[in-house]
Amino acid sequence: MAAHDLVIRGGTVHDGTGADGRPADVAISDGVITEVGEVAGTGSREVDADGALVTPGIVDIHTHYDGQATWDDHLAPSAWHGVTTVVMGNCGVGFAPVHDADHQKLVELMEGVEDIPGAALHEGLDWNWNSFGEFLDALDQRHRDVDCAAQVPHGAVRLHVMGERGAARDDATEADIEAMSALVADGVAAGGLGFTTSRTTNHRTSTGDFTPTLTAASDELVGIARGLGGLGAGVLQVVSDFTEPVDEFTMLNEMMEASGRPMSLTVGVTADGEPGSEQRLLGALAAMNEQGNRITGQIAARPIGLIFGLSCTLHPFMENPVYAEMASAPLAERVARLRRPEVRHALLSAQARGITDKTFGMSLITNFDNIFELADPPDYEPSLADTLAARALAADTTPVEFALDLLLADEGAGLLYLPYMNYVDGSLDALRNMLVHPNTVPGLSDGGAHVGTICDGSFPTTYLSHWGRDRPEGRIPLPYLIQQHCRDTARTVGLLDRGVLAPGYRADVNVIDFDNLGVSRPHLAWDLPAGGRRLLQHASGYLHTFVAGTETYANGEATGALPGRLIRGAQPAPA
Repeated sequence: MAAHDLVIRGGTVHDGTGADGRPADVAISDGVITEVGEVAGTGSREVDADGALVTPGIVDIHTHYDGQATWDDHLAPSAWHGVTTVVMGNCGVGFAPVHDADHQKLVELMEGVEDIPGAALHEGLDWNWNSFGEFLDALDQRHRDVDCAAQVPHGAVRLHVMGERGAARDDATEADIEAMSALVADGVAAGGLGFTTSRTTNHRTSTGDFTPTLTAASDELVGIARGLGGLGAGVLQVVSDFTEPVDEFTMLNEMMEASGRPMSLTVGVTADGEPGSEQRLLGALAAMNEQGNRITGQIAARPIGLIFGLSCTLHPFMENPVYAEMASAPLAERVARLRRPEVRHALLSAQARGITDKTFGMSLITNFDNIFELADPPDYEPSLADTLAARALAADTTPVEFALDLLLADEGAGLLYLPYMNYVDGSLDALRNMLVHPNTVPGLSDGGAHVGTICDGSFPTTYLSHWGRDRPEGRIPLPYLIQQHCRDTARTVGLLDRGVLAPGYRADVNVIDFDNLGVSRPHLAWDLPAGGRRLLQHASGYLHTFVAGTETYANGEATGALPGRLIRGAQPAPA
């Protein structure tokens, strides 16, 4: 009889600890790793990994599959990119706890904040839960291609306790805070990984309102955090604009001191940010850790960028009155009309008037000095010489005409790209500073969210290929990259049983053809419930992905196996 269920032989093992890669075999039985080294015993299945990297599965701690995980067995696009564990419920948005009368409000919150079609959520969610524990029970009924864990979202908790007062951002009373604290503690006791909140004006409901949590006072957040301290479990996750940075960091410190729990925090710089501004945020993180609190910055792997297309949520002509007359027509009809000389002339004339009148021409969607073509394969650190403004000048045309021609390419499937955060002065140097800081980990992929404007579930592939192989200068050592996105992300949220290739650890494993690792250009699919639209992005180079020792993807194709399960709460390290 075979000594092991599976042996992956002859690959270069990067074990997730930061150690250099080494030739080794990996043996797996009963869903855990049993040996790493020269494995003498045979496996019931043997995989030849000669010439390939063998790494732990990627742990993505910032996703929004809260809805999709209730109806879908395959958590694409993340599962296509070597991800074997996803953590959802970030940014204070989610679907539990909930009163039956508040379904619409939570859908509007998720639709607005995370750009997930409301129609898809209404059709896909069956709402067979009220409490957060019941939501976890519902998730537990379905098997998937990845493991998933959930966090308790502040927006849902506030609405559940305060009703309309919560939605209107009224101050919470002592009784409100006590009730919210108890709900969060109950959710974590039931298996939630922690508590999340949003304090950014970038987050609004689909009706245009700010999120219920935007202006929550310090006593509310500290009171909720104190409840986790009494439980002795859970992590904290926050996104903030830092409009009053001193006050905000003081509050974050108070939350950690009251709870004794670790926190992660969104960290980034805007595209027009002051050079070196990331250093102030990194310095604040370091100072808080020096005080004994555990706070980790979540950093994007590339620019957080907006994708523009004729079938996307945004594009430069979306406010143009000529385009508005055809906006609801099928894509093929729109393309045909836009190619007619008289329609093209009318469209461009209206666009020019808009620029003159500043009705829409000066907005983000027509900032051609910072918009690029999104080609195949995409370039996520483009040269400023390749902006639409620069290319139009070289072609002796206007940026508006140049943009229109690119969008009409490929029968209207052309895409444009606006790097919104972390791309500063034509470079990702500021982002590199953040990625290599000792108090940060990669995150913010938003897998499952922003489905009409962003497709960053592919962050893990860009993280490894761009920073570990392709960047001409300033590459980051591959062992560090793998450690950060496997072991260190897992530890950030208390999942100590994964992210390392060593005996006793969960057998989540990728076998990667590193030379050919990469991403294709995003594409649109209408495969959400109710025919909802979403951007998807495929990867190349993942030869095998295993979850708990079972192969879920082979050469990028799903095997049909669904070994992924709900993770309830923090997980201890192997004995």
